[in-house]
Amino acid sequence: MKARLLIALLFTCFVSIPMHVAAQDYKPMTIRAATANPEGSLHTTAIDKFKEIVEKKSDGKIEVITFYGGSMGDEQANVKQLRSNEIQLAVLAVGNLTPFSSQASIYYMPYMFPKIESAYKLFNHDEFNNEIADQIAQESGTRPLSWLIGGYRHLTNSKHPVTNIDDLQGLKIRVPPVDVQIKSFKSWGVNPHPVAWDETFNALQQGVVDGQENPHSVNRDQKFWEVQDYITELHYLLWVGPMLFSETWYQNLPEANKQLVTSAAKEAAQYEWDWSAQEEQKALQQCLDHGMELHKLNDEEVWESKARALWSEFYDEVGGKETVDKVVDIIK
Repeated sequence: MKARLLIALLFTCFVSIPMHVAAQDYKPMTIRAATANPEGSLHTTAIDKFKEIVEKKSDGKIEVITFYGGSMGDEQANVKQLRSNEIQLAVLAVGNLTPFSSQASIYYMPYMFPKIESAYKLFNHDEFNNEIADQIAQESGTRPLSWLIGGYRHLTNSKHPVTNIDDLQGLKIRVPPVDVQIKSFKSWGVNPHPVAWDETFNALQQGVVDGQENPHSVNRDQKFWEVQDYITELHYLLWVGPMLFSETWYQNLPEANKQLVTSAAKEAAQYEWDWSAQEEQKALQQCLDHGMELHKLNDEEVWESKARALWSEFYDEVGGKETVDKVVDIIK
């Protein structure tokens, strides 16, 4: 019995020693990470988690220095800084990547993700996302290593509950000056009003527009309950955004560092997905606690059909119909 115990202990030691010797030898380096968004946002939540992972697993050999709240400029400025390797990581909305890579538009088509589970399926599909990442890197000089998921852009307004497409008619809805959102609302029979974000609250307050669309967390953070009464759950666009890295920097990393950066970006994204889902529910409840009413569409299949009819207009941007068909096949 003692002999067998001794053999077991020796075997355990024999196995554990190579594992210790085989530990990755990370090269010291500094990663500069930026977002135009403030502390507490999903953007900084993901970067903070990435920082925690790489600094812990590298025993501090890799340091992540963060720049939040627009201290390095807006989101498109951050993309340019990645291209020049002034920073190495940025988190931004996919819409601010598309001017540098039309291929990224594949993740921002109306009703691409009518259910959030569809987004989880797609962003867990490494083969497809790596293929798209290669194309984005070629076009933009930046590489998405993972994708973050926020809330749906739900509809709010100050006039009346919207529970079907007829209720939408006559409402003046603010949208950002983004083609996909403008075209979506036009497909539903209304002319949306492109208004700059920093002018939106005043436009709602003064009646220049009646409503807008954003995730619950944005509605909460902007205290839209002061100028909006009704929320309608709408699932035409899901906030998505990349953990985006400098391509030149990434390709020149030592192999061990590259593997750690890649795995940490994916782990940070998974963490953010759970965090965001919980945060959206908290934000909705806060909006309701401040007097807003929540309504559901009883004909969302009509909204989806009309918006998806626009897909053919985006085929040239996203690599053709075959690319869209791949997405549909993955998420079905």
